[in-house]
Amino acid sequence: AKVTDIVILVVAADDGVMNQTVEAINHAKAAGVPLIVAINKIDKPNANPERVKQSLTEYGLVPEAWGGQTIMAEISAKQKIGLQELLELILLQAEVLELRGNPSRSMTGTVIEAKLDRGRGPVATVLVQDGTLHTGDAFVCGTHFGRVRAMINDRGEKLESAGPSTPVEVIGFDSVPQAGDDFVVVTDEKRAKELAAQRMQKQREIDLAKTTRVTLEDFYKKMKKGVVKDLNLILKADVQGSIEALSEALGRLSTEAVRVNILHASVGAINESDCMLASASEAIILGFNVKTEPGAQAVADQEKIDIRLYNVIYDALEDVRKAMEGLLEPVYEKRLVGKAKVIQIFNISRVGVVAGSMVSEGKILRGSKAHVVRDGKTIFEGEISSLKRVKDDVKEVVSGFDCGITVGGFQNFQVNDVIESYVVEKVTAHL
Repeated sequence: AKVTDIVILVVAADDGVMNQTVEAINHAKAAGVPLIVAINKIDKPNANPERVKQSLTEYGLVPEAWGGQTIMAEISAKQKIGLQELLELILLQAEVLELRGNPSRSMTGTVIEAKLDRGRGPVATVLVQDGTLHTGDAFVCGTHFGRVRAMINDRGEKLESAGPSTPVEVIGFDSVPQAGDDFVVVTDEKRAKELAAQRMQKQREIDLAKTTRVTLEDFYKKMKKGVVKDLNLILKADVQGSIEALSEALGRLSTEAVRVNILHASVGAINESDCMLASASEAIILGFNVKTEPGAQAVADQEKIDIRLYNVIYDALEDVRKAMEGLLEPVYEKRLVGKAKVIQIFNISRVGVVAGSMVSEGKILRGSKAHVVRDGKTIFEGEISSLKRVKDDVKEVVSGFDCGITVGGFQNFQVNDVIESYVVEKVTAHL
């Protein structure tokens, strides 16, 4: 959203405001980008544009017609209704915001997407924001550099030059850049290489500072919280945009108990280097729309490395969530099995005090845990050490039958005490 001049928010007139609509609104607000709402599908019989406008006011988008500042247009993309009016509104907003570019100055832009193409090498989609980009221009992009060997537009046509507001696919990078990297044309390739080296050194210093600088405050906080468990991950994807989306979504899964730690994330197939890093750091490798190189698979098999391949991001997130829950300490819950009311007390030699009881709910189990409850308060906790029905030892007695119960170590039964039989079960911990 930060490279966007104006956001066009398309909302269906029949469906109304959905969860993804709210997410888009929040992204636009966070980036501080002006927003135009296009209410689509107004040709449908169940379309209700007024309801959509009313719903949008809940998120601070009040139509200009209602005294607000949000431009809204009612359109039908299928029937081509209102499209010309929408274009005019966009141009009007661009004039008000004074959105201009100078095609004569040195080119600057931003990487929108990047990937490693098997036949063409590193390729990036670059949005030209100012100036004009020409074939043969030397450039620096983040910690990467290169020379424009070819430019291709959205129709697959080769271009010799591209002016402001033009998205082009650029071939000629030394390696795959990051989405969001600044793209700047420089005088020559030597200068580009020098700038990239300087930026790389600066980035290394920042990364080193992050990993080695520990403050007493941080150490104390971690100590107070207890042991933090890490789920180490290595991410590989087909395009840089997928890496960004996965990293952000996985980061949101971290909790105080379990932390997602992304050790490495890059574009391309899963290789031997990834597997060796996973082996050394006990990490899981997540691949998104990529394959595993044969050599890497052999290393993974030998080192028992867990490689997970996905085509849907939500499947990856769900599996990681389950893995994180498995790292949590198990949770134990008490499950009540039955209750018995003490109606008579027996003192038997060699056995001790036996509570003659009537089972009122569920069943009483020999060997289960037990509470002795008096006047609503638990006065003893122990284990049902013996359970008799008449004179026979039994494993359980169900509701409606009397029995003799001994709770290990307890000798002070009184008539009307309640004995609760329960079991302790391990349940899955949830984040």
